[in-house]
Amino acid sequence: MLNRRQLRVKVLQALYAYNHSENKQITAHEKLLLQSVDQVFEMYIWMLSLIVEVVEYAERDAEDSAAKHLPTEADLAPNLKILQNKFILSLLKNPEYLAAIKKYKVDWSFDPEMARSLFYVLKAAPEYQTYLENTDGSIQADKDIIRFIFKKLILKSPTAEQIFEEKFLNWPIDKDPLQAMIAKTFKNFSNEDFAKNKLAELSADWVEDREFLVTLFQQTIRYDQEYQQLIGDKTQNWEADRIALMDTLLMKMAICEFLGFPTIPVKVTINEYLDISKEFSTPKSNSFINGILDKVLSELKEQNKIRKSGRGLIG
Repeated sequence: MLNRRQLRVKVLQALYAYNHSENKQITAHEKLLLQSVDQVFEMYIWMLSLIVEVVEYAERDAEDSAAKHLPTEADLAPNLKILQNKFILSLLKNPEYLAAIKKYKVDWSFDPEMARSLFYVLKAAPEYQTYLENTDGSIQADKDIIRFIFKKLILKSPTAEQIFEEKFLNWPIDKDPLQAMIAKTFKNFSNEDFAKNKLAELSADWVEDREFLVTLFQQTIRYDQEYQQLIGDKTQNWEADRIALMDTLLMKMAICEFLGFPTIPVKVTINEYLDISKEFSTPKSNSFINGILDKVLSELKEQNKIRKSGRGLIG
């Protein structure tokens, strides 16, 4: 699931693209921003679909084994317990999942070897044999083997990694929220009544988070010159071209939150952007951004421009 920090990163990427684009239509870039968020859900659906593909390959493998020239007794009577896996059966009856498969045109036929290679690794794993021999028919036991397929096979497969990297440009960044969504799905799929099992949501409150996302993006652009002036006054000894664009964008986003988001504590804002700078900017950016934001915040407080609704939100 996408948390606020990951949403801030999405806005940062959109602002960076906006600044490098000749097209300055905010609505066009806002659309791309929302598409970037939607791609996380699309990636989630593709991942669930790959898990289904691996499980369903058990039937194909059984058919191939039975068709051998001299099939063994085991080849003729394979254990296909996994085809009745309750997590998979619940997923395949989930209306939202089925609709998303159609919406995103999910189809693994472009790489038929993907499911085959993953299933053979699964088939040789002791965990799979234990699952087949286990008489526990609970949905929890069924989820455990699916969790194993996801965490120990797919996420550790270089081929799967390459496919997702090629299909989703933000895979390295979006992998964390994807894993959180899969984990949430395992938690959600706990009812023997399949109709009560729900897919994971993009965020804890998408209506509120969407407003945060769009407002942060729009306001940072709308008040760009005002924020630039605040930063420029504190960096007079620095040549403008020596300040990394990423640092400038992070500071402008932080100032936007100082002034335009009354329920977000200033300490939360500062800490969030300092952490983001460690991953997306230069090694020295953290201390530089911290110093400038501290000066900007002091000035805004003196001018009584920080309007936070609630105790402890300003300090």
